[in-house]
Amino acid sequence: MFRGFILMPQPTEQYDLAFAQSMYRAWLTAETAVTAGQTYRIDNRSVTRADMAMIRERQIHWRAECDRLGSGRGKGIRVMRAMPRDL
Repeated sequence: MFRGFILMPQPTEQYDLAFAQSMYRAWLTAETAVTAGQTYRIDNRSVTRADMAMIRERQIHWRAECDRLGSGRGKGIRVMRAMPRDL
């Protein structure tokens, strides 16, 4: 059982790749336990089979964060502007 994990950092809080990976693993473990018909606790939240959509959503979120932090890219879309010139 994982204790001491928070579900989501505060918006102003930064987290690193190790934290994102640990959260992703926690949600994978939750999915495995819930699929086997058990309830699972992360922090003070208990999840059951009915919460499978929320579990999957959290997995997708933390996987994307792992990919983003591992690639070194910043968050969001990068926009560049170019102006064609006639030389």
